[in-house]
Amino acid sequence: MANGYLKINVYNDNIANPVKNANVNILKDNSVIYSTTTDENGQTETITLSTVDKSYTEEEQHNIKPYETYDIEVNSLGLAKTTIKGVQIFDGITSTQNIYLISIDNNIKEIVEEITPNTLWEEYPANNLEEKNNYNSQINPIVLKEVIIPNYIIVHDGIPSNSNAANYNVEFTQYIKNVASSEIYSTWPKETIKANVLAIISFTLNRIYTEWYKSRGYNFTITSSPIYDQKYTRNGTIFDSISSIVDNIFTNYIKKGIRMEPLLAHYKNETNETGYLSQWGSKDLGDKGYTALEILRYYYGNDINIYEAKITDTYPYSFSNTLKENDCSIDIYVLQNSLNYIRGSYPGIPIIKNPSGFYNSETTDAVKTFQKVFSLPQTGEVDYQTWYKISYILTAVESLNKSVYY
Repeated sequence: MANGYLKINVYNDNIANPVKNANVNILKDNSVIYSTTTDENGQTETITLSTVDKSYTEEEQHNIKPYETYDIEVNSLGLAKTTIKGVQIFDGITSTQNIYLISIDNNIKEIVEEITPNTLWEEYPANNLEEKNNYNSQINPIVLKEVIIPNYIIVHDGIPSNSNAANYNVEFTQYIKNVASSEIYSTWPKETIKANVLAIISFTLNRIYTEWYKSRGYNFTITSSPIYDQKYTRNGTIFDSISSIVDNIFTNYIKKGIRMEPLLAHYKNETNETGYLSQWGSKDLGDKGYTALEILRYYYGNDINIYEAKITDTYPYSFSNTLKENDCSIDIYVLQNSLNYIRGSYPGIPIIKNPSGFYNSETTDAVKTFQKVFSLPQTGEVDYQTWYKISYILTAVESLNKSVYY
């Protein structure tokens, strides 16, 4: 048997409120095989679990499920017991499972949720061709003036007409990571994953840019249904090989020719249809050494190019350049105060005494700890992905504090 890895993050309602000393059990076939508790940052250690050899993810097949699944049970005083079933473990990949606990009340004392299978393993209805035809005939007016990366989007957990389906506010990068983790295999070549992520981002940004659902009277951004949009899995497992790519390119998208809007980048498991990316085909091209852009042009045409959104909505500060030890600037002063503020929720991050704008060894240690907590490369330097992760967590912690004190 092969091995995969699992890291569990436990929060009380949202990412700004990690839960310390939560009891965590990992179960297989209803039997507890591993028990642990969360640390001061609400995290478990990285746990090694047996799984299926990654060779079963190399070619399309439906005989042997190419990943193993486990159940996670979490208990914490004053919070509802929560069980997540079907957590996915791939060979050689670190899976991250975020679990959000809620307070016990008279109606809810225990929550059980199940992660649905990857779309490459279990067949889901094909994307709605009428949606594509409507798009190509340009019946939908463009509303926004420019492409915007929002902090959150509203995901409708069902088909558009299902008024009983829940709406979830999902952080943009977490949504992209979730969809990619639900639609492709995390063991695939890096350039293949990147090409698929760019298609997913572009599809999402097209829905935002054209206000596709809002212009039709709906109060959400996108649905979780692969019939209409992309597969979003409530409480889905996120894989490190996908997460790191999203963190690096989440402001990138693809456009076709001189069109202004991000491409509504349709894709399927396997297809020869013009204008659709074949997921298994993109895997084969990645194996042959194609770059992400070459893969995208193979399916969408040679006039496809990669662009970057000029605006990231609600992020308090924009990235300028990489910050490192012995640098000195106002950006470093902002960084130091931001990390100290985040430390109120994540006390494992070392304090930076007397922030001055000089990038000293205390700052390096705090940055490395932050990067470890949020599964980023532990360089001690603040690059693009670290800066925006700090910005996102800062916004979440500030929002939590405002809700408590105001």
